Amino acid sequence: MSLTIDVRFAVAAISGIVIGIMSQEKIRARVLAIARGEHKPKPGEPKIWFTSMKSLAEVLSDDNRALLHVITKMKPQSIAELAEATGRKPSNLSRTLRTMSNYGIVDLKREKNFVRPVAKATEFRIVAA
Repeated sequence: MSLTIDVRFAVAAISGIVIGIMSQEKIRARVLAIARGEHKPKPGEPKIWFTSMKSLAEVLSDDNRALLHVITKMKPQSIAELAEATGRKPSNLSRTLRTMSNYGIVDLKREKNFVRPVAKATEFRIVAA
């Protein structure tokens, strides 16, 4: 049995991401089954996995979802520009964006001497297995 929760806020032209929640052991077993060719992920299956709702809630907190909205609307050319617009410290903002990038929620594009954040999604479907 699985639980599905939709977490959304409206921004046009940005697609959603399916996120899965499963124990570390099950995630590891799934990855190994994929590597052995025993499991082929189906379209719509999660591509991003968390080990708990708590860890997911830290990454997709209200503040971080609002940050995604600002990135999508403002299209900042650098982290410094985003920090100025949001009132967040560049070092904390950079750490948050790196974490979101590691999960595939944000792209950090290197351009000249700057890093430009790009939101990959503003809608999330969460599947707990």
